[in-house]
Amino acid sequence: LDQIKREYSNYVIKKFSFKEKKQISFNEAEIIGKEIINLFKQNEFDKCILFYNNFKNVITQIPQAQQIIPIESTTKVEEKKSESFYEFEPEEDEILNDLLPRNISTQIFKAFLENAASEQGSRMTAMDNATRNAGDLVDKLTINYNRSRQASITKELIEIISGAESL
Repeated sequence: LDQIKREYSNYVIKKFSFKEKKQISFNEAEIIGKEIINLFKQNEFDKCILFYNNFKNVITQIPQAQQIIPIESTTKVEEKKSESFYEFEPEEDEILNDLLPRNISTQIFKAFLENAASEQGSRMTAMDNATRNAGDLVDKLTINYNRSRQASITKELIEIISGAESL
């Protein structure tokens, strides 16, 4: 968050915080999606980029930047051919007006889930490292304790033997 503030502080229009929530649901993503669409319709911005951690595995989380408005197309749009005519019920515009906001909310919820998985992976790795380090520390302390105990026993035996020899 601090890095985003440092680099893009004059571009940030609104901030949402869900610190008090233990588990974020699709409702929160829908609230954010609706707010993004309203701000876009009011011409508050021309591009919306979503930053999140993409969970690859427990050890690796990859920072991602995904542009959600306008939607970047990864495939080339081919010109319509006369043989690829489809009739839509309801009309295409009505379908798009319903699906595009849901797509934005879905992308936001996906980012929430990826962040949650990344956080759990990081916590699991940190706890595993802490457990391993604690085990190593216990082993070292056990060895030191046994050495000092052996040294005190040896010292007592030497004192006893020395005392017996002097008699």
